[in-house]
Amino acid sequence: MPLYDTLLFDLDGTLTDPRPGITRSVQYALAHLGIAAPDLDALTPFIGPPLVESFQRYYALDDASAQRALLWYREYFAATGLYENAVYPGIPELLTALRGRGRRLLVATSKPTVYAERILAHFQLDHHFERIVGSNLDGTRTAKSAVIAYALATLHPQPVATTTVMIGDREHDILGAQLNRLASIAVAYGYGSPAELRAAAPTHHIATVVELAALLLD
Repeated sequence: MPLYDTLLFDLDGTLTDPRPGITRSVQYALAHLGIAAPDLDALTPFIGPPLVESFQRYYALDDASAQRALLWYREYFAATGLYENAVYPGIPELLTALRGRGRRLLVATSKPTVYAERILAHFQLDHHFERIVGSNLDGTRTAKSAVIAYALATLHPQPVATTTVMIGDREHDILGAQLNRLASIAVAYGYGSPAELRAAAPTHHIATVVELAALLLD
C-alpha cells in the first residue's frame, strides 16, 4: 500500500520554475507605481505567497496600492510572464509514474485558477490532474489552507486524510496542510529558504525531484 494515495502539488517552485515571469511581472507592476526594482533576484520572495500580501510585506504598500500593483502585475503576466516559465526536470516522468500507479493528483496553488490551468495546458501537464484549484481573480480563496480545503471538498469519493499529502516549496504550503490536518512534503529545490521550511515543520523534507519520486513511488 502506498504511503500517500492522494497528492496535492503546489505549482510555482514545485512543478515549474516561474522565476523569470513572476519577477518581471512584479518589476513591471512596481514601475507603474514609481518604484524602481532593477534587481530581479531581490523579487524572488514573491514566488509562492499571495501577491497582495507580498506587495504589502516587501514594499509597505497600503491595501489600495497593493491592489493596483496586482492589476499591473496581471497585465504583464497574462500576456507574457505566464510563459516565462519552465518545468522542473523529472516532473513529467514523476507525474506519469504516479498516475500509472493509480494515485489521485491535484494542483493546489495560490495563483488564480485560470492562470494555473493555462500554464499546465501549455506544458501539457494538465491531463495528469483530477483537479486544478487556485485562487479567484476577485481576490478570494488566496490562503493556501482555503485552496487545499476547497480542492479536497470537490473530490468524490472523499480522500482519507491520513493518506493525503500536500507538496510544496514554501511555508504557506506546509502550514496550509497542517490547518487541514494533512501530511506535508517540503521540496528544497524551490524558493523557500531552509530556515523557512524547517520552521514550518513539514512531515518530510526532500532536496530533489529524484528524492521526491523515491518517497512517493516506494
